Amino acid sequence: MSAEDFQILLQFFKVLADETRLKLLGLLAVREQSVEELAAQLQLRAPTVSHHLARLKETGLVGMRADGNIHLYWLDSDALQTMSKGLLSSERMASLVDDVAGDAWEHKVLKDFFEGERLKEIPASRKKRSVVLKWFATRFEPGTRYTEKQVNEIIQRHHEDASSIRRELVGEKLMQRENGSYWRI
Repeated sequence: MSAEDFQILLQFFKVLADETRLKLLGLLAVREQSVEELAAQLQLRAPTVSHHLARLKETGLVGMRADGNIHLYWLDSDALQTMSKGLLSSERMASLVDDVAGDAWEHKVLKDFFEGERLKEIPASRKKRSVVLKWFATRFEPGTRYTEKQVNEIIQRHHEDASSIRRELVGEKLMQRENGSYWRI
């Protein structure tokens, strides 16, 4: 997620993290209303309601139109849907922690299964094994071709079962094999 989108999302949540503003959105979802009507329903002063409406208007969730000397406000449901489909999609929300949660979990897996640079055991869990195999793949230079003997030597620096790790690297499509030659994808 871009830094700009992150700031928009953060502002969106900050604005909605207020009980009064959520109630205002609920009232405006029913029909457009003036500050005075909203203030009476929420038992608040008009300046307080105006302040909250200004914050909601900043995010684009509330629209306003003048009717004489009265301003009428309404919920902009199109903006709400756009925000929901765009910034609040599960993919976008997941991207908030791509560099945090994933890396932390992978570091934990590597710490649990390695003693220094030596693999203690091959993880039984497919997901954890994938993390370990990605680590092994980084031991090989992209674009360089290796013989099976060279691959085994590199793997054996970190674990005695080179053939299993080698097969898994090919199976996970982290390395490719052809005519006894191996290379990192």
